[in-house]
Amino acid sequence: MSRSLTKKLIGAIVSFALIAPVAHSADWNTNADNVVLDGYDVVAYRTEDRAVQGLTRYSANYDGADFHFANQANRDTFASDPAMFAPKYRAYCAFAMGKNGKKVPANPDSFKFYNGELLVFFNDTFNDKKFNTKVPWNADERKLYSRAEVNWKSLQNNR
Repeated sequence: MSRSLTKKLIGAIVSFALIAPVAHSADWNTNADNVVLDGYDVVAYRTEDRAVQGLTRYSANYDGADFHFANQANRDTFASDPAMFAPKYRAYCAFAMGKNGKKVPANPDSFKFYNGELLVFFNDTFNDKKFNTKVPWNADERKLYSRAEVNWKSLQNNR
């Protein structure tokens, strides 16, 4: 992908973040039903290394937001240590947090673990092309993670 196209896509993501309707539950990135990552099971990311849709009947509330799980065992695992399983940056895109300190909604299908933490990324179509911010994140992960940590702390201090 050309540098010019990458810059345009990043600009579009930032613009999207400014107009996207996001429900705020204790500042989590949730859907209209107050559910984090559209109900994908945050425990399954770690145990199965894939995105698994959770079910409403296996849900838990943590820090004002609802989480869904594929089964009772995953719900119980989450309940035993929710901070370990909850996505970093309250389910906002790690790349956008590192690049410019913006809260951009992330997609449940684009994730990875870094320093043992679940990171999620914006992954959608822009100008008829798929753009996953995990790609530029991976190209400069150490620097972006360090900047994301500083940016996130600053956002939390300014709430």
